[in-house]
Order: sequence, then C-alpha cells, then structure tokens
Amino acid sequence: MTRRGDLTRRGDLTGRGDLTRQGHLTEQPVGRRAGRGWRRAAGAVALLTLAATGCGIRGTSVPVDAGGAPARVSCKAPAGEAAPGEGTRATLYLVCGSALAQVERTLPPAKAPAGADVRLRTARALLRALQQPPSPDEEKAGFSSALPADLKVEGPHPGDPADALRLSLPPDDLPSFALAQLVCTYGASPALGRTHAAVLSGPDHTTPHRYDCSADVLSNPDIAEHAGWGDTLSGNG
Repeated sequence: MTRRGDLTRRGDLTGRGDLTRQGHLTEQPVGRRAGRGWRRAAGAVALLTLAATGCGIRGTSVPVDAGGAPARVSCKAPAGEAAPGEGTRATLYLVCGSALAQVERTLPPAKAPAGADVRLRTARALLRALQQPPSPDEEKAGFSSALPADLKVEGPHPGDPADALRLSLPPDDLPSFALAQLVCTYGASPALGRTHAAVLSGPDHTTPHRYDCSADVLSNPDIAEHAGWGDTLSGNG
C-alpha cells in the first residue's frame, strides 16, 4: 500500500514526467507561466517596432540636413530718375517669382514718320522695352521678362475694333507670363487709353479678344490663362 507521502512519477496521474506526491494533481509552476508571458510581450513589442519602422517613423532623433533655405528676392522696383527731354516715362510689368510686378522705365523717343499712328508707335515702344533684359538693379531685385525677342505688333485689320493690336503670333501661343506682361503693360499706358486691358489677336483673320489685367492675372498668370482668359470681340469699337 502506498502511503500518501510516497513519491511517484507525475506521469502515473498526469502523463507528465515531473515528480509529485501521489494523489495530488499539480499545476504548472507560476514562474514558468510568467516567463512565457514575458516572452510573448517582448515579441509583440518587436513586431510593433518593425511596423512603425515600415510606416516611416524615425527610430532616432538624428537631425536631417535639408539644405539651405531658398534665396528671397525683394520684387521691389529700384528707384530711377527720368532724364528731362530724353524720352517718356512708362510703367512696365515684369516677372518676379510667380507673379507680375511693375517697374518704371524711361522709353527712348520713338522713331516714326510724321503722322504715324500714336497707338501703334506706343505699342511697339512698350514691346521693345519688355524685350530688353532687366537692368542690373532690376535683376538683383528678382525681375525678369518672358517676352520672345522676335515678337512684333501691328495695327488693327479692317473690321477689327479700333483699339485692337495684331501680334506676329497668336496670343494663346505665347507663354502665359509673356501674354500677361504685354496685356498689363498695354493696359497701364495712357497713350493706349489706360484701360487695364488689351485687345489682341494674331496675324491671321481670327477675331480679336479682350484680355483684362485683373488681380488674378497679376498674382498668377498661369491660373488666369487656364481659366479661359480672353473675351471675344467683334465689330468696330
């Protein structure tokens, strides 16, 4: 007869090889369960760390060198003095950053035969001024011009509005900034009526369009052009 205090193999009662007292089933030791729980927690932490790394979260606080800050330009027109008797003072619109800004220049006296159309002489003089490179002070302030050097302007065709001007290229074929410069410069000219707009067309027989120099055009010529800039006109103005 086996006494209560005798030892037998746990396998006799539980199927395991551990020793226990006969007649008593033993539970799994607490220390072993705690060890397994700790290992599960550590594995979960490792998985979370890998997931965070895969999502782009930085694991260190090492600073990243993103390079120097972009240079800023003033877009402030340099002051200039007009020489008396040597041309006409005019407002030009140049490109600065992603917008247009105005500068003042003195245009040389126009060379044209007597009786030539004042509007056409003025339009040509302003176009030539826009085609000139910026002065050193203007360039330093961030100004540039987008007008093609070979662009020309003529007067209206028969049947065009009286204030129309014909370009050697269709207006919509010009870069958006170039067209905006031309429209706003023509629109600011007293000799052209200071209408804050320009009536333009190309060399063919297409109907002239009115292009307004609005605040949207000045701040972002690209957006203005893509929004269907230019109203169709017809007939004598």
